[in-house]
Amino acid sequence: MLLRRAHNLVCYWLDGSFVIQNYLTGTQLSLAAGAAEILAAFTDWTTGDDAVKALPDLDPESCHAAVAELHSYGFLVAPGESEHDDRLAEHWQTWSPEAAALHFSSKHADYTDSPEINEEFRAGKRSALFKNYPDAERILLPRVPPDLDAPFVRTLYGRRTHRGFRQTALQLPRLSQLLAMVFGPSEFLDGQDFGALMKRTSAAGGARQELEAYVAVFAAEGVVPGLYHYNVLEHSLELLDPGFTRERAAHLCYDQSAIGEAAVTVFVTGVVERMSSKYRAPRAYRVMLTNAGHLGQTFALTATALGLGPFQTLAFRDTELEDALGVDGIRETALYVLAAGVPGERPETEYVAGLDAFRKAELHPG
Repeated sequence: MLLRRAHNLVCYWLDGSFVIQNYLTGTQLSLAAGAAEILAAFTDWTTGDDAVKALPDLDPESCHAAVAELHSYGFLVAPGESEHDDRLAEHWQTWSPEAAALHFSSKHADYTDSPEINEEFRAGKRSALFKNYPDAERILLPRVPPDLDAPFVRTLYGRRTHRGFRQTALQLPRLSQLLAMVFGPSEFLDGQDFGALMKRTSAAGGARQELEAYVAVFAAEGVVPGLYHYNVLEHSLELLDPGFTRERAAHLCYDQSAIGEAAVTVFVTGVVERMSSKYRAPRAYRVMLTNAGHLGQTFALTATALGLGPFQTLAFRDTELEDALGVDGIRETALYVLAAGVPGERPETEYVAGLDAFRKAELHPG
């Protein structure tokens, strides 16, 4: 049987053991360091017998056993088993192994295994919130109070992450505004050698606009509930799954109640080649993640300005979510989840209290 080394492998030492990890599948195994020598014999398609002959310093019987074990764990693949491996090599080639290893190995990590609050944290062993240089010369800046009644300032200071929503349907114009202002084009530019470029209201490295929006609508006037893709150019919602429910959305986000109660949830994905075709260094992976953060902040501020409550999370079941969206997780991969609805509480009360505290600080600076 022909075998070849999987493209997506990393090796490292951990607690004195030699570890081989397939970051696409999440499989990792502690093996003897000699396993790397065996894997090196399978750079191209070859049989186990031919590989063993190329390793005369190793015991043939042990070598054959190691080959079988490496194949069983997916570190060696047969021709019919290499589809995902080949696809990853094709679409992440320019960013591999650095970005691909980080992205795919972290997809399989269950964040619930690392609780946010542990006993040491409760006991006060926490990183300091503020950093300073006590011995440095300093200039005290003047405290210039902003115009707290200006629309943008009210939006900025009024933004809250909401985890409870009223079961009230969004007016269609409000949903339309939210999607257009966050995900739609603000203008088009002549990129010369790079062709026509689209701008959004969020900063985006290289204006590649690799981020796509899949919109789960649960309560909006005139919109049948279900999962849609937002067509940016046409400013339309394309129905993908009319059976997509609140319960399904919440499950995909580790059963967070905010997702189950929101009127609309937006699953943000990244189309890798839109970015990697221009920016070929693996550092561009950071740009893609940062772009998602820019877009998420614009979503939160826009929702606030429209009188809605925003919510955002990175806690989602990657593979299940990508299956639900109909993307393969390699060419297009889930990055962020945003949600909005009519707030269950009265954020204006929190906002006024915050402004009062701010004004007191201005009058009586400590």
